Amino acid sequence: MADHKDQDWHTRLSHAGRNGPRVGGFVNPAVHRGSTVLYPTMVERTAGMKHRLDQKLLYGVMGTPTHYPLEDVIAEIEGGTRCQIVCSGLAAVTTPLLAYLKTGDHLLLPDSVYGPARNFANTLLRQMGVATTFYDPMIGGEALSALFRPNTTVLYLESPGSHTFEVQDVPALAAVAHAHGAKVLMDNTWGIHFFQPFKHGVDVSIQALTKYVVGHSDVLLGSVTTNSAEDWERVRLTSLSLGQYASPDDCWLALRGVRTMAVRLDRQEASGLTVARWFTERPEVARVLHPALPSCPGHEFWQRDFTGACSLFGIVLQPQYSQAAAGVLAENLTLFGIGASWGGYESLVLPASGFLTRTAGTGDFGGQTVRFHIGLEEPADLIADLERGLAAMREVAG
Repeated sequence: MADHKDQDWHTRLSHAGRNGPRVGGFVNPAVHRGSTVLYPTMVERTAGMKHRLDQKLLYGVMGTPTHYPLEDVIAEIEGGTRCQIVCSGLAAVTTPLLAYLKTGDHLLLPDSVYGPARNFANTLLRQMGVATTFYDPMIGGEALSALFRPNTTVLYLESPGSHTFEVQDVPALAAVAHAHGAKVLMDNTWGIHFFQPFKHGVDVSIQALTKYVVGHSDVLLGSVTTNSAEDWERVRLTSLSLGQYASPDDCWLALRGVRTMAVRLDRQEASGLTVARWFTERPEVARVLHPALPSCPGHEFWQRDFTGACSLFGIVLQPQYSQAAAGVLAENLTLFGIGASWGGYESLVLPASGFLTRTAGTGDFGGQTVRFHIGLEEPADLIADLERGLAAMREVAG
């Protein structure tokens, strides 16, 4: 992988995690399915067991030659050193939280956090005796420092937020956490490679590979990437202790998705910005929540820290439009599926107001919020579809 570091990421995604163009055999790595691994002698098996944290073939749950190339690719994409593949995006959230939290500890979570992560904190972590404080995602370093307790061990970041798209000041917040001796975990699914977490103070980066890496809305998968041997061992041992495992077939599909991810993201970034800018001119829309636009909270941090944008953004409707009206908009679109997730080739819409939980006073945007994922369709066709949907919404609203 080191040979690719100075090359463009389009080139790196074409070659990382492969044996190389001069190696005989098929282009793509094979799918290795299996549980039991046989050794010719006890000496060789014992040697393998002593190196269980490395990429050794010991037992299927510890990884296979299909898992390892994907882990290498994700680590390269995010600028880390080691990666652990897990069974879903939520597993990528919960595994490192369990690695760094114990009974009596305190966790800081942004109020904009992914709903299942909030639920995990309020259920299983609470049952374990871990206290959680939800903080304003746009908090400054001084105010964040005041929230730390002697037992605060983890600062969790999600930037941008997956429904309301607040871009956090990651370097400043990470510096505060480290000054208090806490680890910094971050959900980097939106940033993918546009945000390099380890250059900005993050210790552990989390991604739902379900989204852009797979790219076809047919696989659930997650990754946890670290940049130090200490953090890698902690995450890896926790993952093994939990029995975390991802299907080799799913890993193979993710590897295949990686090869086209760069060109898909190029197209979806451009299309997403086209549609988002169109929304800024619509009288039905009060605000566009796209990190690359000045109307989004934390846009200045996006400008400073990111090299691009993905296809997921939101809008805030004018105050006269109700939650029911937002539903009418969604139901009258023919090219946008009504559904969760994002990152696939197809466009999606999801009215968010009424489904979000906020407890730190950060949930009022002055109107109904609607989230859009822009797929690979022609933007002009999507805009024509949105015009029809907005017309139906206006009619219902009177």
